[in-house]
Amino acid sequence: MGLMELIFGDLNKKEVKKLEKLTQKVLDLEEEIHELEDDELRAKTREFQDRVQNRGESLDSLLPEAFAVCREAASRTVGMKHFPVQIIGGIALHQGRIAEMKTGEGKTLVATLPAYLNALEGKGVHVVTVNDYLAKRDMEWMGKIYTFLGLTVGGIFHEVPADKRKEQYMCDITYGTNNEFGFDYLRDNMVPYKENMVQRDLNYAIVDEVDSILIDEARTPLIISGQGDQSTDLYRKAQEKVRYFRQDVDFTIDEKDKTVSLTEEGVARCEREFDIKNGNLSDPDNMEINHHIMQALKANFIMKKDVDYVVMNNEEIVIVDEFTGRLMQGRRYSNGLHQAIEAKENLSVRSESKTLATITLQNYFRMFNKLAGMTGTAKTEEEEFREIYNMDVVVIPPNKPIQRIDYPDSVYLNEQAKFKAIIEEIIEVHETGRPVLVGTISIEKSEAISALLNRRGVRHNVLNAKHHEREAAIIAEAGRLGAVTIATNMAGRGTDIILGGNPEFEAKREMRKMGYDENTISYASSRIPLED
Repeated sequence: MGLMELIFGDLNKKEVKKLEKLTQKVLDLEEEIHELEDDELRAKTREFQDRVQNRGESLDSLLPEAFAVCREAASRTVGMKHFPVQIIGGIALHQGRIAEMKTGEGKTLVATLPAYLNALEGKGVHVVTVNDYLAKRDMEWMGKIYTFLGLTVGGIFHEVPADKRKEQYMCDITYGTNNEFGFDYLRDNMVPYKENMVQRDLNYAIVDEVDSILIDEARTPLIISGQGDQSTDLYRKAQEKVRYFRQDVDFTIDEKDKTVSLTEEGVARCEREFDIKNGNLSDPDNMEINHHIMQALKANFIMKKDVDYVVMNNEEIVIVDEFTGRLMQGRRYSNGLHQAIEAKENLSVRSESKTLATITLQNYFRMFNKLAGMTGTAKTEEEEFREIYNMDVVVIPPNKPIQRIDYPDSVYLNEQAKFKAIIEEIIEVHETGRPVLVGTISIEKSEAISALLNRRGVRHNVLNAKHHEREAAIIAEAGRLGAVTIATNMAGRGTDIILGGNPEFEAKREMRKMGYDENTISYASSRIPLED
C-alpha cells in the first residue's frame, strides 16, 4: 500500500462510493419506469430532448431518469438489464473518465447508458471500437436499444462509400473504428468546400479498449498519400544484392525499434557491389542508393511474410495490423518500404507515394469536447492518461467474484517443444468436450499449430486475416461443445464467445437457409434471447 493510501485510504473505493449514491437514484426509478408502456417509454426520449435542448436542463440532472429509461429499454429489446456495477461504469463514462472493468463484465452494454444520455443533446456521440467486426456487432446489437427509444444509429466501416458517410455521422450515435474516424477527419481537411465534409463537430467519444487505442496506437500516424514518382529499378537492384547480406557481419538489427544499421564491413560491401564512384556511401550524391539499401534490408530481415503482411492472389502486398491482426486493405507502407517488399516478393513494384495529410490518433481524440474510455487494463497507465488526455481511471468492481484461474507461464527449451506441449493439452481438453481457444501472435504461428492438429486428426477452425470472411461464423461456433479454434489477435480484445454457441447467429443462419429476407431475420432476431 502506498503512502497516499495509508493517509487518505483507498481513493478508488471512495470514488466508487460516490458513484454508488448516484447509482441508487437510478435503481430507485426502476419500478416506476418498468410500468410504462412501450410508447410511453419511447416518449421519454422526446421529453428529455426538450428539457435539454429547449429548457436548458443539464445532462447531469437528467442522468438518473435517462439511465433508468435506457436500462428498461435494454431489458425489453436485448433481454439484458444493467447491473448496479454497470450503472457505476456508465456514470464514470458520462463524466469523461475511464472505467476499468474486467473481461466479461459487459462493457458493451455499459456504454449504452452514457451514449443514450449524451445523444439527447443532439450533437452526436461516437462509440469507437478496435475493428470493423466489433463496430458492426455493437451497432446491430446495442442499436436495438437506441432505435426502440427513437434515436438514430449509424456506422462507419471500411466498405461504407464516401457519399453515405455524412448521413452516418449525422445519426445520434455513430459506431466505428478509430482508423475510419481518423481518416475521415483527414479527408475533411482536404475538401475544397465545407459542405463536402462528412464529420460534424467532435462532441463526445466513448473509446472501447481505450488503452489499446489511446496508448498503444496513439503515436501511430494516420497518413493519406497521393501518387508520387514512378518507382526506380533501384528497388530490384537493391533486393538482388541485399538478400545475401549477413546479419551481425554486414548489418545489425534493433528488434525493439524495428530498425537496421549497416556495419563498417556492410558499408564497404555496399560501396563495392553498387559501384559507388566516389567510394563513399554517406555522400549526399548517394542518398538515394543508401535509402534503397536500407529499405531492402528492412524488407528482407525485419518484415516477415504472414506476420507483418500477406501476399494476396500472388499480386498484392496487404499489411496486417499489428494491433488487431486484420488486413489493412488499401493501406501501404511509406518511405519506399512497400516497394521494397514488392521487390522482395517478386511482384510488380508500384509507384511511390507522397504524404498529403497526416495525424496521430492521440491528436485526433484530444480534439473531442468530452472523451471517455473503457477497458480491462488501464489503472497501470493512469498517469499517462492524466498527463495526455486529462482522464482518470475508476476501477469498477465485478458483479460477481471472478471464477477464472490464471496459471503461471510455462517455459520450454525451444519452439518445437512448446508446440508439442500445446497440441497435447489441446487434445487432452478436447477429449472432455470443453471448447478450446488457442491464441497465437501471427498468421504463421496459427497455421503451424493448425498443421500439427491436422496430423493428429483434430477438427478445428482457424481465424486469422486469411480467413476473415468467416469471422462471424467461427466466433459463433467457438463456444460449442468440443469446438477447437486457433486464432490470432483478430479474436482478441472485445470479442465475445458464448459457451454453447451463439443462439442468435444460429437462428439467423437457419432462417437464411429457409429463404427469409434480411428484414424479417433482423426483426425476428430482436426477439431471440441472447442468454438463458
